[in-house]
Amino acid sequence: MNEFLQQSITYASQKSYLDDLFSVYPTIPNGIRDIDEKIWSKVEQAYNGRDNLALVRNMLQLELFPIKDSYVAYLKRDISALERNPRTVNRLAGEMYELGLGELYKRCSAPRETNRQIGPMFKKWLAKGVLGLMPVDLKDFETVEGDAVFTGSDQQMQEFASRYLGYTHNKGLDFLGRFNGRYVIGEAKFLTDFGGHQNAQLNDALGTLTSEVNADVVKIAILDGVCYIKSSNKMYKTITEEYGNYNIMSSLVLRNFLYTL
Repeated sequence: MNEFLQQSITYASQKSYLDDLFSVYPTIPNGIRDIDEKIWSKVEQAYNGRDNLALVRNMLQLELFPIKDSYVAYLKRDISALERNPRTVNRLAGEMYELGLGELYKRCSAPRETNRQIGPMFKKWLAKGVLGLMPVDLKDFETVEGDAVFTGSDQQMQEFASRYLGYTHNKGLDFLGRFNGRYVIGEAKFLTDFGGHQNAQLNDALGTLTSEVNADVVKIAILDGVCYIKSSNKMYKTITEEYGNYNIMSSLVLRNFLYTL
């Protein structure tokens, strides 16, 4: 198994992993969502008038629908289906009447899930100089001698890697650096749970590990979260059994890895 993957698993199981990881991913929820007051006024009017069709129609215009229901996504994409499916409209409206206006407003204005906000946090952490270097823009990255870390968007990193490093994967990057004369590219993911969207996030990072690049380019996957829990979960098996010899590591051991190059 890769030395730094083993270090990451040990760190997660024996040290204050979550406490330390909070410096990288301070997952503090944003405030409540803004609700369009004009739309909400129509919602209140429809609710008070028991106009089921108008209630559901206006609720669908808000960013967050207050009820988790398998049919909502369809209605959002084909609003004309409301007229053709009165029983579905009545069912959804009935659930909303049962909740009450106050609860409906609370649900529609709920903060976005923290796992949708963590994307930029890794780069903000790097911007603190935690690698012993302050990240630099493209001009300085291309001209400065010695070790360097690039700061820029995922797309800018992808374009640089495609142009100069033979990177062919159609995916942006979270990390681009140069250490001891070697370029390092990678993605950073905080995997907060098992299954679904989180599996897709893991696959994104692993896709970068297996992408085509120039022979001297180092590819890494900077993973944190539940993937390091020693168990029979699919993530742990994937990174230890299928990708155990690749450069997979926690952000908390990244610095050690880079300075061994």
